[in-house]
Amino acid sequence: MKILLISDIHANFPALKAVLKHFENITFDTIINCGDSLVYAPFPNETLHWLSNNSVHSILGNTDRKIIKLLKGKTLKKPSRADKRIMYTWTASQLDAKSRKYLLSLKKSSRLEVGGYSLGLFHGSPEDPDEFLFPDTLPARFGKLAGIAAADIIVTGHSHCPYHVEIKSHHFINPGSIGRMFDSNPAASCAVLNITGSGVASEFYRIPWMIDKTIMAIKRYNLPEIYERMYQMGKKLN
Repeated sequence: MKILLISDIHANFPALKAVLKHFENITFDTIINCGDSLVYAPFPNETLHWLSNNSVHSILGNTDRKIIKLLKGKTLKKPSRADKRIMYTWTASQLDAKSRKYLLSLKKSSRLEVGGYSLGLFHGSPEDPDEFLFPDTLPARFGKLAGIAAADIIVTGHSHCPYHVEIKSHHFINPGSIGRMFDSNPAASCAVLNITGSGVASEFYRIPWMIDKTIMAIKRYNLPEIYERMYQMGKKLN
């Protein structure tokens, strides 16, 4: 099986389109999305429509959960920064009926069978959807989480940090962020999961995208200028 792993699109549809263009000649058995599909870039409907129309196996991330709160008429305690809150309230106000219905249909985690392996899909970790996991997270922590996940392959997002860590036959994979990398390289990050008779393997990709399209949309909607700089620099500034 060949599976495209994506996460943390953050409504950056130009970056997502660049990834899809890169793989246009490859047929995937399925596409898995680890959440945070919304907030910080100005293409929420385009992003959710594509996920829905292409039957992508998606879950909710922390930004998505906050948007659901706003859609239900609740107020947010966090984030406290004005430039962040604007991105949440603007996103919630932009969602059309199809996007709202799709978003409300998603769950915090999911499990499926792929190529004879059990796969658990989580945003942060199997124990905490807001936990950050990195390649240097302690092996003991990964080991505990493997037991909680009860899955052979654990795919997560949230940290925007790509890695594949194997702990006692359990595979922890984070494809990195499609739409908002933090390592000073703005190129979109994703991974391809290959499952064969030889086992489980992953390939990681960094794919350039048309940053100017996102910058122009931020300007068009009068959204905070700090996000223009973040996308240009590939860094988190707030």
